[in-house]
Amino acid sequence: MPSWRDKFFDPGFYNPASPEAVRAASSEAAFMARALKLGKGKSLLDLACGPGRHSLEFARRGIRVTGLDITASYLALARREAARRGLEARFVRGDMRSPGFEAEFDAALCAFTSFGYFSKADDLKVLRGVRRALKPGGLFLIDVMDKTWLARNFRPRSWERREDGSFLLTEDRFDAATARLHGAWTVLRPGKPAQTRQLHLNLYDEAALGALMRRAGLAPLKRWRGFSARRGGDQSNRLVMLARRPA
Repeated sequence: MPSWRDKFFDPGFYNPASPEAVRAASSEAAFMARALKLGKGKSLLDLACGPGRHSLEFARRGIRVTGLDITASYLALARREAARRGLEARFVRGDMRSPGFEAEFDAALCAFTSFGYFSKADDLKVLRGVRRALKPGGLFLIDVMDKTWLARNFRPRSWERREDGSFLLTEDRFDAATARLHGAWTVLRPGKPAQTRQLHLNLYDEAALGALMRRAGLAPLKRWRGFSARRGGDQSNRLVMLARRPA
């Protein structure tokens, strides 16, 4: 039976490779490559890669990247863009809860809140799959919305005008008891019917995410608030954490 994820993650509704997201991808990938100690010839798993905006930036740097995503239309966009740019990257359709790799990668990545869309037991499966996919000593970087920031700055409704002329209305409900966010996104485009999709997300703070990593066999190392060298402060809604598969 189709889930809300099948309807939400569709290029016709939500495109992670929007022009503004693509513009930011180069600097984000540069930060991630430094954190993951990735150089030319190293292997990387980009988990829930979407249309591959980060994957392609890593490929441009000579990193052997494999992007995994469940949405076939996103992968088609990624392959098309790789061919257009003359870049070598492998894109695989699969479920992030069971990626099916064994000690294959020097590093792994899960960026832009591509984590937390299942049950919390399934979130643990994702991290255990990451551990299996990494070589001993391999590094993992995850980027999610920070629960602590959201609790302090929660707004139940917001509007955004996007570069393509459309408007996005976001209506959210934050359940502090279960640490879950329930949202309804409505996209309004001139001359077209409104489109509304549901979104449900498990939220984590540093302590909870670190504990889940440890249960999965990963050792947390560092955290940042956003893709910068700044490790303190409270100005960003991002929680970026680095972990290692023990050798």
